[in-house]
Amino acid sequence: MFSRSATRVLKNSTLGARRSMATAPQKVPMSIHEPNKYINYQRIEDNLAVVRKRLNRPLTLSEKIIYGHLDNAAEQDIQRGVSYLQLRPDRVVCQDATAQMALLQFMSAGIPEVAVPSSVHCDHLILGENGAESDLVRAKDVNKEVYDFLATTCAKYNLGFWGPGSGIIHQIVIENYAFPGALIIGTDSHTPNGGGLGAAAIGVGGADAVDVMAGIPWELKCPKAIGIKLTGRLNGWTSPKDIILEVAGILTVKGGTGAIVEYFGPGVESVSATGMGTVCNMGAEIGATTSVFPFTESMHRYLVSTSRPEIAEASRQFAHNLRADEGAKYDEVIEINLSELEPRINGPFTPDLMTPLAKFKDTAKEKDWPQDISACLIGSCTNSSYEDMTRAASLAKEALDAGLKVKSGFIVTPGSEQIRATTERDGLLEIFRQAGGNVLANACGPCIGQWARHDVKKGERNTIITSYNRNFTGRNDGNPATHGFVASPEIVTAMAFGGSTNFNPITDTLTTPSGKPFKFTPPNGSELPARGFDAGENTYQAPPANRDQVSIKVNPESQRLQLLQPFKPWDGKDIENVPILIKVKGKCTTDHISMAGPWLKYRGHLDNISNNMLIGATNIENGEANKVRNQVTGEFDAVPATARYYKAHNIPWIVIGDENYGEGSSREHAAMSVRFLGGAAVLVKSFARIHETNLKKQGLLPLTFNNPKDYDRINPEDKLSILGLKELTPGKPLTLRVTKPSGEHFDIVVDHTFNENQIGWFHAGSALNKIAKANH
Repeated sequence: MFSRSATRVLKNSTLGARRSMATAPQKVPMSIHEPNKYINYQRIEDNLAVVRKRLNRPLTLSEKIIYGHLDNAAEQDIQRGVSYLQLRPDRVVCQDATAQMALLQFMSAGIPEVAVPSSVHCDHLILGENGAESDLVRAKDVNKEVYDFLATTCAKYNLGFWGPGSGIIHQIVIENYAFPGALIIGTDSHTPNGGGLGAAAIGVGGADAVDVMAGIPWELKCPKAIGIKLTGRLNGWTSPKDIILEVAGILTVKGGTGAIVEYFGPGVESVSATGMGTVCNMGAEIGATTSVFPFTESMHRYLVSTSRPEIAEASRQFAHNLRADEGAKYDEVIEINLSELEPRINGPFTPDLMTPLAKFKDTAKEKDWPQDISACLIGSCTNSSYEDMTRAASLAKEALDAGLKVKSGFIVTPGSEQIRATTERDGLLEIFRQAGGNVLANACGPCIGQWARHDVKKGERNTIITSYNRNFTGRNDGNPATHGFVASPEIVTAMAFGGSTNFNPITDTLTTPSGKPFKFTPPNGSELPARGFDAGENTYQAPPANRDQVSIKVNPESQRLQLLQPFKPWDGKDIENVPILIKVKGKCTTDHISMAGPWLKYRGHLDNISNNMLIGATNIENGEANKVRNQVTGEFDAVPATARYYKAHNIPWIVIGDENYGEGSSREHAAMSVRFLGGAAVLVKSFARIHETNLKKQGLLPLTFNNPKDYDRINPEDKLSILGLKELTPGKPLTLRVTKPSGEHFDIVVDHTFNENQIGWFHAGSALNKIAKANH
């Protein structure tokens, strides 16, 4: 299972690192955009003094950051994998698609302004099609209503606003907001990108963001700690992306669930800060709560280069709390020798199917993957740093100089306006254009399905290779027959010139127009621009000094935005004899539950977005998507239509699911739509962390089979009852009664992870209802 470069070590392993004592630096602004908000390293120092006395053991880096942000360090129960921690994050960040619902919920809470520094980033709603300039103009026109709502809401409630064209949220955060030791929550699953600067940056649903913006402690189940020990040095073709591709192959898409992945060891020093961000970003694909690196000099260099020298120096002074203690114990340790690590290509259809590049050609033939590569795409939040772009451009220029052009479609997505402006100034984007590339807007674009693709028909088998982070079925172009693979930007760029899965850029040659053989040399690049970063166009809107005059308008007839109505509280009764809306077969990500792509335009309108609920999930009854039997009429219909029928007739319903249900994006619409259309519970073999919390936040019952084999005992036509809700108690299972059409029934045990506070959400009808009640 493991490559020669990786070794899985015994669990409960310990680490040696030096610990020293020092006082925390004082009065360092958190960012240039918030000069009057300061980094609170002293809180971490004080909290850890309390925690050390209580636990009397060495701490991992992730424990230092998380426990350093405890709301009440003296009284908080602290048990990895057991306790629910009450935390005080430093910052909230939201992307525009999830921000709509988050801000609509915040408005409903009746609070005058956000309690912590917060920002909104316009990156998800820009469709990639013709090129940066025209795509951005169209996005500003098509999404004007939403952008105006976000801009005015941010101004009203004291949030920073990054307009369309600014760049992708995670790149903006690492350039402006992340700092070593920070605790950041973001309404996007790839928020962990901030771990590249030593922050514990965690993806959450919008309701969690509302809690923090409202000044309420944020709740997180105390994470376990997985240690990744890096030895050796990156060299040649191997890039930071290959580290996380290797880890994903080892841990799989759910191996990191409930844990923070923490990197350490001498190999860390050979990885740039932005390279560490790449590793942490894609750590979301193994289900990890987040990933984090210890403070290194590369972080110091990056902070200085992005106009934050004060933070760089403060971090260096506070470094004793920005690395693990000597003897810190991990729940599991994996060792990777970077000197032996070779490039990987992961996929298709799942980011944990790892194939070494050396074996990719043969594996592709064996698996009958489409041979011709129709498109190669580089950039995105995962891999669009200056280092990424210079290394990819070195390969493109070498091929251009030999007279070659790309054979596959070649798309480049800059991660931010700063990256775009700097790479444009330094001639890198022009190299890509000359090679045949198309530069898209500074936005998510094809990575999240915002790709108006015209070269391949839907249903046509084809291969694409990207430097993105996620490659679920239909993820990038909406075509379930597209075989999506993930690799480093260097490998993706080289493969664009080869045009085939049969091409290995390290060993194989291409024929130039003159007939001579051409072979790539290893890529080379610069960690940081020698001339410094060019900030480009200023797209940031700071909150106004006088916010009283700002008005927010939502047109009642709008198809994009809709004010929220509270969900009904629990009626005090058990759920009895309700139908199964759908019994899902196999993988069911949040893309299956609430698709992105063309549906992104409805993210601020709960009624409209609910029309995509579970339309991508496979119904076990017929093996089809979006076709379920109405258990009242006996007729087959679309999933949302069937749910609406039940809702109109006051019939609650339940979803049955498989393993790691809800993996992928943090989008809470995948929970809100289920609640809005009358769902009562979701019963599965296991949940992805964020989705389980999102379901709880909306007043639903996320339940798991005590015995996973019971999944097979339930048929789509059965009626279900959930018994014992009046005695809903932390740690106490519930009873599921399964009634067959014949009238026979049997009981099975189902588990939940509710704590006392979360039970209050269920009773109130949602977490938002509980907040609103406390503020009125």
